[in-house]
Order: sequence, then C-alpha cells, then structure tokens
Amino acid sequence: MARDNSAFSRELRMGMVGGGPGAFIGEVHRKAARMDGGIRLVAGAFSSDPEKSRQAGREQRLDPRRVYGGASEMIRGELSLPPGERMDFVSIVTPNHLHFPLARDFLRAGFHVVCDKPMTLNVREALALRAIVRKSKKVFALTHNYTGYPMVKLARDMVRQGDLGRVLKIVVQYPQGWLIHPIERRGSKQAKWRTDPKRSGAAGCMGDIGTHAENLAEYITGLRIREICADLTTFVPGRRFDDDGNCLVRFERGAKGILFASQISVGEENGLAIRVYGQKRSLEWFQEHPNELHVRGIDQPVQVWRRGNGYVGAKSPAAGRATRLPFGHPEAFIEAFANIYVNAAATIRAALDGVKPDPLALDFPTVDDGVRGMRFIEAVVQSSRLGAKWVKFPKG
Repeated sequence: MARDNSAFSRELRMGMVGGGPGAFIGEVHRKAARMDGGIRLVAGAFSSDPEKSRQAGREQRLDPRRVYGGASEMIRGELSLPPGERMDFVSIVTPNHLHFPLARDFLRAGFHVVCDKPMTLNVREALALRAIVRKSKKVFALTHNYTGYPMVKLARDMVRQGDLGRVLKIVVQYPQGWLIHPIERRGSKQAKWRTDPKRSGAAGCMGDIGTHAENLAEYITGLRIREICADLTTFVPGRRFDDDGNCLVRFERGAKGILFASQISVGEENGLAIRVYGQKRSLEWFQEHPNELHVRGIDQPVQVWRRGNGYVGAKSPAAGRATRLPFGHPEAFIEAFANIYVNAAATIRAALDGVKPDPLALDFPTVDDGVRGMRFIEAVVQSSRLGAKWVKFPKG
C-alpha cells in the first residue's frame, strides 16, 4: 500500500544523464522516481545538444547552474558542491552505447547509479562494469522494470515456495509490431538509435526486448539458462539488425523453454507474457493485463490472483510491498518502474546511513543481471550466425 514518506531518513537527490526533449524513457524514469516522494531531481545533462539540455532543465524547473553540457562537466560540478547539496545518485537513460562509460565514470566519482537496460554494448564492458561496481561498493540498479510488478513478484514467490513443484517448461514471449515499416529511415528517433549497431549493440530486437524476456524467465523461476539455440531474422529490407528472433532454451535442473521476441508482429502492442509449467501447477502472466496472475492445477478450476488483495501480500511480502493502491484500482508500467526506484533508493539510504538495508529492499536488478543480459545477447547472436546451433551459456 502507499508508503509513509516520514519513514525516509531523508530525501535522495537524483541526477540524470539523457532523457531530453523527444525521449520517451527519460520522462518515465523521472515520474517513477518522484512517485513516492523520497527522490528529487536536482541536476542533469539531458542531451548532447546544450540548448536541448537547458530546455529540459527549464521544463524540470532545475537551478540553471546544475544543468550541464555533458557528463564530465556534471561530475565536476556536483563534486564541487558540499556533500549535503550534491546529488546522491545518477540515473542513466541514454542510448546503449553510452551506458558503460557513463556508469564507469559516475561510480569512480563516488556516485550510486541507476541505469537503463541493456547495461552495456557487450560482455567485455559488462564484466568490466561489474568489477568497477564491486570495487566502488556503490549501489547499482538496472531497470529491468517488469520485475517491479507485484504479480511478477507473487509468481516468483510461488515458484520459490514450491507451489508449482519442479519446473518443467518455460514459455516467454515479447511481440511488438511497431517496426514492421522502416521508420528508422523516416525520422523516428526511437527507431533510429535502436536499429544502429554503433549505438544499440550486437542485436536489435533481441537486445532491445529479448533481454526483458530472458530476465523475466530467470527472475520468476530462479533457473539460469544453460544453453540456447537461436534463429534471428531481419524481415524489413535494408534494416541492419534482427527484428524477429526465436529461441529454444535449456535451463538448469532440466527445464526446457521457448523464448521469442519480435518487433514485426503486426497488431501486437507490448505483448510480454510468460507461462511456467511445473509438475503440480502452472502460472501465466501477461504484461498488458499486469494486475492478474493465472494459476492452474490438475483437474482444478483456474485461480485468478488479483493485485491489491490481502491474500497476495500474505503469500508474497515482496508483492505487498510493491502495491500502492487497493484492489480494483489498476497499477501498471510507471508504478513497476517506481518499485525499482523505491528499492534502490532504500538501499542507497541504508548505505548513506551506514546500516543494513531491509532484505525486501534488495529486490531489484543488479549489475549481475546486466551481465546475464549481455551474455544472452552474445549467445543468441552466436547461435544464429552458426545456423541455429546450440551454444553454451556461461554461468557467471
């Protein structure tokens, strides 16, 4: 339910890199961060264009002296302020190719980091960033926001508590249809950088949304991918990246799976969904209907668990913590993002106060999840280039 803001030891001061005029995800991050009243945006370098950065600063009503022309200037400017005034953490919402250098520099400067996904351009950068996070001892949160939904947390806890029995099969999908036409060549800012290998990384559709499917499957089941067999396709002529991908997956403990992601599935909007089949029960969750979790048993009626009811929090304290509104009042995408910020902020506050965080507050994606995501992209691309051969998925 709604959180008591008086419980905060203090308001956290947030900076942002990226998220300037025309950016979608930056405003989502800002709304999510301020939702629960414990975070305030105080600084930013919102665009590589100084005027656009200043425009964003004016829109956010920031002190013009704390609207910077670039990340290096931002680091110098914030470090020049007294500790009680400078930002506590930075949110990185730029295209993918900037994630690693920005996170590296802010961590080395002593700031906590929240970073959009995928974490880096490649595995090499991901491993280097993990080493930097561990050395810095700073909090690093990765916004795989779908793990923030209460019913996803309920699904995870049902698996943990053995309600499904041994997990046998996992089917996870993420179809969209927005790239059926080459809109990257027609001025679409969001499409242009996502289909540019220099800015997006080694994969297109699989890097952009396939990583969400991979992360969701591992988060809910607790099972790691061990091998993958992938077939990537570019359907739109002239596109430099895959816009559709289909994978067979072997998980640890003998579980088998199917994972597909597509951005040319006409009529689909944001169809992330997962089905987990165990020996005793199965569960099903659809992102477009996020407040319900369907649970099925053998020769039993279907159970529909609905967010906001007391029985959900009793079964899963993490789901209860992630719920703001009473039953019947839908919560969705921005609230899920906000749950990542709530838990990351609580962990940052604990670090600043020199105390151990609430274990429930540690429930957010970390640099290790970022490494898993980059290994997934690498394995999928390698498998597809080999003609859909099975490729081993490294453990670390």
